[in-house]
Amino acid sequence: MDPVHAIQDARPTPFWLDDPDRPPTASALVADTRCDLLVVGGGYSGLWTALIAKDRDPSLDVLLIEGEEVGWAASGRNGGFCEASLTHGLSNGVERWPGEIAELEKLGARNLQAIEDTIERHGIDCDWERTGSLSVATEQFQLDDLRELADLAARYGPAPTVLDADQIRAEIDSPTFLGGVWDKDSTALVNPARLVWGLKQACLSLGVRIHEHTRATAITEDGSGIMARTPYGRVLAGRVALATNVFPSLVKRHRPYTIPVYDYALMTEPLTDEQLASVGWHNRQGFSDSANQFHYVRLSADNRILWGGYDAVYHYRGRVRAEHDQRPETFATLARHFFRTFPQLEGLRFTHAWGGAIDTCSRFCAFFDTSHRGRVAYVAGFTGLGVGASRFAAEVMLDLLADERTERTSLEMVRRKPLPFPPEPIRWAGVQATRWSLARADENEGRRNLWLKTLDRLGLGFDS
Repeated sequence: MDPVHAIQDARPTPFWLDDPDRPPTASALVADTRCDLLVVGGGYSGLWTALIAKDRDPSLDVLLIEGEEVGWAASGRNGGFCEASLTHGLSNGVERWPGEIAELEKLGARNLQAIEDTIERHGIDCDWERTGSLSVATEQFQLDDLRELADLAARYGPAPTVLDADQIRAEIDSPTFLGGVWDKDSTALVNPARLVWGLKQACLSLGVRIHEHTRATAITEDGSGIMARTPYGRVLAGRVALATNVFPSLVKRHRPYTIPVYDYALMTEPLTDEQLASVGWHNRQGFSDSANQFHYVRLSADNRILWGGYDAVYHYRGRVRAEHDQRPETFATLARHFFRTFPQLEGLRFTHAWGGAIDTCSRFCAFFDTSHRGRVAYVAGFTGLGVGASRFAAEVMLDLLADERTERTSLEMVRRKPLPFPPEPIRWAGVQATRWSLARADENEGRRNLWLKTLDRLGLGFDS
């Protein structure tokens, strides 16, 4: 059977958001109001900011506004990998901040544990599983890279487990797997939509005011505060945290630092006991392969397989539009790759197919800034690893708004921004050249061409 037939009945909506227990939305803001802290954006970054602000000071009047529904964008449609890394992986962190990577790794581990503690404290039902993750080699040349990664990781934390071909296939049985590395503690799997809905409820329980379908259109200084305009009312806030991520920042000078790159995923129907036994997967780790155009893969709580990644699509001028959420050619590619990896699952069907925009920056992890004389703080640029790092980012924004020098705000990672992207059409041409070069490297035993080597020398090297 042509693998593409497996997606013919897939629903064009994110699996996680297609949930009968989805909570009702909050009403829109329809009058002028005031608050101590205004949070713009109802994804992970915004919700963590509101929640931590109330934890720090229960008397603070915190208002969160969201242009659509809480969690409807990246926070509700990602793969559900909650990682300790704050730097888009250890290798990227070592390359960019060698002098503080040990501290960043410690802060990341502490941040992941704080997420787990918050989930337990607030009773958030989000299928949290501290499984760790596997990095797998599907080509011989990738094995040396994985061993080097394991050696590097052992310098900054517990040594991951290196697996040969038989050992990796004992964990997850695929004829394409040649070896792997198992990091047993730095990743948890989570139902991303249920996490965001749980954070919303936790915020409400602490007195955060939330208005959905309320888009902030502009912010300006107004005396000793910041005035935010929305379609039906204005908000006068003492401080503002901008957590709009992939969407154009209300501070225009921030816009050149991010571009929206579209990522896609499929979700299968639940596996039968026999199908699951044919794959193994007794320890339920999420995994990714080691190609530049990589896949990320995991089990859901009801034993579906999420299969995502590979294509990363940038549209000219960086437009974020709903019609980009569906890309049949990518879904067809993903389906073919799925059955090449798991031929024993032939006949399995996909129930959901979706995509969404990722806020990508040139250093591949979050960056920070303030504006309006320190009354507005901003974070963006997670590049696909924001499920865990968004909580750390929330703490950074609150530190910046409080004008406090902390272990977080002292970091070079926090104090410096990445290089901005060039204007169009240079931006589009550069992204396409990079995508083409990464694909060629995958086909050429990882060897990087002149374009990629030039990006490496400029500190823009991209390898995932």
